[in-house]
Amino acid sequence: MLVWDRLNIHLQTQMAAFLAAHTGWINVVWLPAYAPDLNPTEGVWSYLKRTTLVHLAARGIDEVFQAVKHGLKRMQYRPELLVGFLTETGLAWENLRST
Repeated sequence: MLVWDRLNIHLQTQMAAFLAAHTGWINVVWLPAYAPDLNPTEGVWSYLKRTTLVHLAARGIDEVFQAVKHGLKRMQYRPELLVGFLTETGLAWENLRST
């Protein structure tokens, strides 16, 4: 199964031809054109903006980059937070660690 957004490259004729040629073994599920509620990265960026970037007065793009990198690194050590971002979408998912 392939889950895709509506990015222009995914709608090109070459992709349509590929999918038509492989209908027996590939199923495509198209996300709506704009579906932030189905995208766990929306939760990640929202959290990052509220916790790391809210009071940042960067003097350049390098400082923004470092702040974002540091904030994402801190999230890496909070798996319950990351699971929460997935749970917010309401999508079913399987915890691969338990298998």
